[in-house]
Amino acid sequence: MSKLKTLSIAFLIILGLGLNTITHAGQTTAELKKPAIPEATKAISNSPAKEYETVNPVAMVEYPELYLNKNVKFKAKFDKFSTLGLDYKPAFRSSEKYISFLIQRGNVTTHNVPLSELKIFLTRTEAEKHIELDAGDEIEVCGKVFSNALGDVWMDAEKFTVISTKADKTEK
Repeated sequence: MSKLKTLSIAFLIILGLGLNTITHAGQTTAELKKPAIPEATKAISNSPAKEYETVNPVAMVEYPELYLNKNVKFKAKFDKFSTLGLDYKPAFRSSEKYISFLIQRGNVTTHNVPLSELKIFLTRTEAEKHIELDAGDEIEVCGKVFSNALGDVWMDAEKFTVISTKADKTEK
């Protein structure tokens, strides 16, 4: 009889462990189907798209302190890619990763004069997509003003859009 008792107890233990494993496996599968999303991730995914204030670039360079740490956007005429402002310690952007570009002054219509008081930085990978740009091509820039070192406006271009080029106009 003791053999029978021992076998019965062993059978019940094995059965209990088996049921526990099956129950646990079911819970794990349910958890995999609907993973828990951390609250921080929910906040990021539900956050609105970044908004940019439309500004006049000439006004920015006249009053740089008003635009510090602001997200701004403007349309302008492209002037040229440059190394202006790169590797300057107080407003550092590495010349290995970035290139700067100049736009033309909007308040001078008789000549092409670059707005050199506005230092705009673009990643080199993005700039390489636009190497065909010529002075006078129309662009839109969205970005963040991160410094006003030397009394100038220093900004990172987060979005760079070509609106029209001289080549577009001559083809029409």
